[in-house]
Amino acid sequence: MKSNSNSKAPIGVFDSGVGGLTVAREIMRQLPHENIVYFGDTARVPYGSKSRNSIIRFSGQIIRFLETKSVKAIVIACNTASALALEAVKEETAVPVIGVIVPGARAAVQATENGIIGVAGTEATIRSETYTKVIKEMNPEAVVIGKPCPLFVPLVEEGFAKHKITKEVIDIYLSEMRRTEIDTMILGCTHYPLLRSRIMAYFGEKVHIVNPAYETAMDLKKILNERGIANESGEAASYEFYVSDAAEKFTRLANTILSYDLAATKLVNIEEY
Repeated sequence: MKSNSNSKAPIGVFDSGVGGLTVAREIMRQLPHENIVYFGDTARVPYGSKSRNSIIRFSGQIIRFLETKSVKAIVIACNTASALALEAVKEETAVPVIGVIVPGARAAVQATENGIIGVAGTEATIRSETYTKVIKEMNPEAVVIGKPCPLFVPLVEEGFAKHKITKEVIDIYLSEMRRTEIDTMILGCTHYPLLRSRIMAYFGEKVHIVNPAYETAMDLKKILNERGIANESGEAASYEFYVSDAAEKFTRLANTILSYDLAATKLVNIEEY
């Protein structure tokens, strides 16, 4: 597959479900002229409890689907897939592919004052220790405390972000981390920014919360400029949304996350790719 040098070609963005919309939302804000094709793998969410081989297979299928849309760059808006599949899928495509982990780790390393960084993520992301590896490459003295929070994704996907049950689940998962000396915490799953205000309230002023979505959008901007494929046409951007299941539910949730009014989401049989 040859890379697409057409500056008007869309950016492909994918995630296991609605979480990646936090990254898409940031791309819309920071790169307002870029067209976007978004894919949410709602039939197979959550990714965090799946094996590495499954995540690599799912990511490969999604990238092949996005290539049919002639995308010029791909953002893996999923920490689990960034941790487990990024290197493997980079070899499958000629378009630049970026994940959310390096931008998030870099922001945390820049923000921390005492070098003690917490990471909340899915089981697969925490088990992979990818954040720890990347952070320690940037600051070998850093101490990284990871905590898997597997129920956060289904709570977000079911629309329970503001429900009182979520407050209890945050306490169950993060009470131990709250007793540590962390001064910075990475929301190491793109669903978690949808719980950000709850998590911030739980930790209070002393902990800086890092949402990798903004940093990822800025990295994307840099890559597009370096390659001379940024869309500078000045035309209004177009956005397309695809899912592997439950399109109406996705549309409903997407409209609570995006400032863009999404009329409909298209269904794709991703197993065909």
